Amino acid sequence: MTAVLQTAANAVQARTRIHQHIYQTPLIPARGQGKNPETQVLFKAENFQRTGSFKIRGAMSKMTAHRPTGRLITASSGNHGIGAACAAQALSQDLTVVVPETVVGAKVARIRSYGVKVILQGEETGLAERYARELGAAAGYTYISPYNDHEIVAGQGTIGLEILEQCEGVDNVFVAMGGGGLVGGIGAVLKAFSPRTKVYGVAALNSRALAESMAVGYVVDTEHRDTLADAVAGGIDADTITLPLAMAVVDRVVECGEDEIKAALRALALEENMIVEGSAALAFAGFLQVAPALVNQTSVIVLCGANVDEGVVKSTIFDL
Repeated sequence: MTAVLQTAANAVQARTRIHQHIYQTPLIPARGQGKNPETQVLFKAENFQRTGSFKIRGAMSKMTAHRPTGRLITASSGNHGIGAACAAQALSQDLTVVVPETVVGAKVARIRSYGVKVILQGEETGLAERYARELGAAAGYTYISPYNDHEIVAGQGTIGLEILEQCEGVDNVFVAMGGGGLVGGIGAVLKAFSPRTKVYGVAALNSRALAESMAVGYVVDTEHRDTLADAVAGGIDADTITLPLAMAVVDRVVECGEDEIKAALRALALEENMIVEGSAALAFAGFLQVAPALVNQTSVIVLCGANVDEGVVKSTIFDL
């Protein structure tokens, strides 16, 4: 429990440092859910965040906590790279971002728009991270993990602080699980300041490294297949701080297949008028799977990002 409380305290400190660089995103009532007046369904709209996803919170938290000197390097499937690039530009840092070769083209363009160097390496995010660490060690860069860092996790935890201020009596929060920084940060804040709130971690069946590791209590290698929730795809570090944190704060893991993610993408677009990326739809898909059991409760779904590929939107939402 010490790690949970320390993470929550770090999130409070991070919020003070980063507030001028980010948006406090809205908590929006769902239109198509919760027709029972006693049931509330709310979206924490990080899809409206400054860089199109929550990742700028962690990146800015890291770069403002201990202002690094010299060249920085990180790895990303897209959103962390965009957030880190934006933070680096704002703070005049020299940053290189390693992205997997399969990354969505629109995300690469956004990263480059901030004037940072981009290297394409590896078939998935875990391989890109490995390359970034190795290059950083060999060439004297300071490596910034997308999730395996206390200040990164603290930055993501600021979302939890906002949720608790924006809504009293939150019963459930649904968070997509990738490397564990988002669910760990938000979960730690909720357990510290609202222990009654249940944390649902939602995993994509096609890439479930954190979910499988949580089930056995240690990091395991898993098969990674293509998923619409590409932002949560990939493995996790053997020494990750997020695994024990996630195990401490997640009350239930919900797993969703690609058809469920696609259905959630369509529902968000057509019923809620929100175009989001697959990882955001993953959290909503997890909620939809258990929604019948949550009548008369208040549930928050974290829509973690909206940096979408045009082709994916056309094929999944509009069947073009």
